[in-house]
Amino acid sequence: MAPQITDADILQYALTLEHLEDKFYREALDNFTQSDFADAGFDSTFYENLKEISADEMTHVSFLTAALTAAGAQPVAECTYAFGVTDVKSFVATSSILEGVGVSAYLGAAADIMSKAYLTAAGSILTVESRHSAYIRSSLKQSPFPSPFDVPLSLNQVYTLAAPFIVSCPSTNAPLPVKAFPKLVSSPENPANITAGTKITLLTPDYVVKPADGTSTIYGAFITVTGPVFAEATPVDGGFSLTVPTAAEGNAPVRGQTYVVLTGCNTTVTDETVAAGPAILEVS
Repeated sequence: MAPQITDADILQYALTLEHLEDKFYREALDNFTQSDFADAGFDSTFYENLKEISADEMTHVSFLTAALTAAGAQPVAECTYAFGVTDVKSFVATSSILEGVGVSAYLGAAADIMSKAYLTAAGSILTVESRHSAYIRSSLKQSPFPSPFDVPLSLNQVYTLAAPFIVSCPSTNAPLPVKAFPKLVSSPENPANITAGTKITLLTPDYVVKPADGTSTIYGAFITVTGPVFAEATPVDGGFSLTVPTAAEGNAPVRGQTYVVLTGCNTTVTDETVAAGPAILEVS
């Protein structure tokens, strides 16, 4: 049986993510000038708002650090990261993804927080991350609120998305009760405009996903707050192809920043049933 996740574990997990976001914005603002943003098509208002977002992330780090210290825990320190950002446009695109993942991280962790005070504080951070996400999406000419529901992700699903950015962490950091699933990514050959009914390919770099019995079906499970929406996945070279499904009427739609995992189960998604992923898709 997996060990019980404590509030301190969740705060350490949240601080790990906030350190990542904090460093991401500080590094970009050090590397790119206001003129660089203007040359990329982003005005001075956007640049100033990015500085506000950076300050928010720094404040979140300070708050979580203080909360852990007050609880008698040693807060995790900032790690070393590689964000793969080469210019302003790749920075803004990555920012949009990270903010969306941040929303899903807090939403997914909320159900495990026992302290009402911590739950309220996490909810307060969640709403700010959601505003960050909406602003960045709007700046990219995407819908700032593409779905009536946000998507909760488990601790392990979020860590799977964060882990590729983390090069190393201080040895003094407390170990987190999380693991990364095998990597799953959207193929660069997928259409730019993905909608329900679009056929897509998901790649499993350096990893082969096979059913345990060698013959059972693999499914793509599109995560939503009202439950996963499944699509049968067909093996192709380097991964699987599948068609983006439509959620049943009355359920959360598969829309906006969308997360899909591979699984051999078509009734539920748990950390025990995930074979790879999540991959991130933008579904219109």
